[in-house]
Amino acid sequence: MSETTENKVPAEYSADSIQVLEGLEAVRKRPAMYIGDIGIKGLHHLVWEVVDNSIDEALAGYCDRIEVTINENNSITVRDNGRGIPVDFHQKEGRSALEVVMTVLHAGGKFDKDSYKVSGGLHGVGVSCVNALSQDLKVTVRRKGKVYQQEYKIGFPQYPVKEIGETDEHGTQVDFLPDDTIFTESVYKYETIAGRLRELAYLNKGIRIVLTDRREQQEDGSYLGEEFYSQGGLSEFVQYLDNGRTVLMPKPIHVESEKGGTPVEVALQYNDSYQEHIFSYVNNINTHEGGTHVAGFRAALTRTLKAYADKSGMLEKAKVEIQGDDFREGLTAVISVKVAEPQFEGQTKTKLGNSDVSGAVNTVVGEILNQFLEENPKEARIIIEKVILAAKARIAARKAREMVQRKTVLGSTALPGKLADCSETDPAICELYLVEGDSAGGTAKQGRNRGFQAILPLRGKILNVEKAQEHHIYENQEIRNMITALGVSMEKKVSEDDGTTNSSLNTDKLRYHKVIIMTDADIDGSHIRTLILTFFFRYMRELVDRGYIYIALPPLYLVKKGKEERYCWTEQERMDAQEEMGRGKPDSVNVQRYKGLGEMNAEQLWETTMQPETRSLKQVTVESAAEADHLFSMLMGDEVGPRREFIERNAKYAKLDV
Repeated sequence: MSETTENKVPAEYSADSIQVLEGLEAVRKRPAMYIGDIGIKGLHHLVWEVVDNSIDEALAGYCDRIEVTINENNSITVRDNGRGIPVDFHQKEGRSALEVVMTVLHAGGKFDKDSYKVSGGLHGVGVSCVNALSQDLKVTVRRKGKVYQQEYKIGFPQYPVKEIGETDEHGTQVDFLPDDTIFTESVYKYETIAGRLRELAYLNKGIRIVLTDRREQQEDGSYLGEEFYSQGGLSEFVQYLDNGRTVLMPKPIHVESEKGGTPVEVALQYNDSYQEHIFSYVNNINTHEGGTHVAGFRAALTRTLKAYADKSGMLEKAKVEIQGDDFREGLTAVISVKVAEPQFEGQTKTKLGNSDVSGAVNTVVGEILNQFLEENPKEARIIIEKVILAAKARIAARKAREMVQRKTVLGSTALPGKLADCSETDPAICELYLVEGDSAGGTAKQGRNRGFQAILPLRGKILNVEKAQEHHIYENQEIRNMITALGVSMEKKVSEDDGTTNSSLNTDKLRYHKVIIMTDADIDGSHIRTLILTFFFRYMRELVDRGYIYIALPPLYLVKKGKEERYCWTEQERMDAQEEMGRGKPDSVNVQRYKGLGEMNAEQLWETTMQPETRSLKQVTVESAAEADHLFSMLMGDEVGPRREFIERNAKYAKLDV
């Protein structure tokens, strides 16, 4: 049994702990208000809400195992070994506490400070929202030697809570099937769920989280699945994130402490990359926009490293002026705080506002970092040399950026010569196709709708920004063309939180709200697409977050018999078309395999890949910034081992053209 389950909070968790704030009427009418959206993100948010309840049991010291199963019909099962939701009679509501938790908005133990000291599900809307947005939901509670159950349809109980047996186990199990009349997507993504569960395991060391996908059976008869468990916590998280990079220190700097009643855990490590990789969490919630905990971390990092660099005399010798962001180039860090009453700015819980947390993190990080520098002079010198190099590269990058922006006067004469622009000027309806090669670019120019579709051919493979200093990026012609065509500019802004300088993207003059990457369906095309995506993720992340980046999906096959033609995007579609059109004789049907965009004429390219009514586009989204960061660094970095391991593990899911 882990230490987590032994240090229990001495409090009774019963029906009286459940406090009711209001009803559940509005959830089905306005689901996006409660879970973000009704697409793929909202679909997965249902899983996070249920899992968060189990994690809260673990934070309270009552749970050390969580099992998540994706079932054959795309329903989800989440089971934990916590205390089990109370089932006794709730005096105020006049029914079982379990039914109150499952059917009443803002009802839960999170408002009772004796039941939960800290919690991720802050507003108590979680599991009741999942219930309201599920076609079917069943909750099974194992508690105090008994097994209890209740089933619901779109949030309505089908019968009172009933006792169905006896057990020596304890915990809660929730089985739910999302309502497909609410959600536009109904298929769960294994990798998305795996990424979040892996993150939770690192953030909550000692908890074992098991994922099983019963939709996919493997060769040995077992189901696809993984087990996530971390004993080292954030230190192991940082090592995972840096798996594809060359690190500059033997192991991460790790601190776990408590200041002013706020538990703080931080791990950091320097590597040879040229980007800053900082991920922050409050009560397991990823705070994408940072906040006071990140401000405290940055202030401590800058103050401590600057003092050491001044004392060592290295800055004086280098004759270069250091800025705050120079200390963070090549840094990977994870900051996690547990706050009893966090104050978040906005409804999305992405920026922490508690002022006292900044001081707590600042003190904890400053103390451990100062100790590390004094005890490890060799590593300290390597870090300061990295900072000085970053400062010199920043000055070179500023000059390169200014050169690009001097040339970017948004008149027609300043646009790249290869850009075939559209006549519309409203960015909301304009599209920019980034096309691989001049040949395909020429076909796309002929086939497009000139009113709202612009074409920018890219010559060959753009620079791999994962392995390049920033000033080299602005020297790359193809990247300069993309920046100029988009109308954006790269700027440096001083943070209001901690006064440090940060890179930002000015999108005030963005010319297109759909940027579509269109490459060949072969290995070279995939590589070019990944290079472009890496550039957007590292330097134009805001466009990704806003949902402006898309991938075009040209068909793989044209199936023909006589005058009948059918385009197919997958191997299964091709087989079905051959069978159907050949009327049981698939060999009688002609199949053309498209290996490149150049094999299609302008009319075919328009009909299959550019016509809004018939084309297939895949929107690029980032569900987990940490997981995406790890993937890009591993695929595009220098380290061969992790990349080979990834390819070997995922090869069976890929179809490659060799």
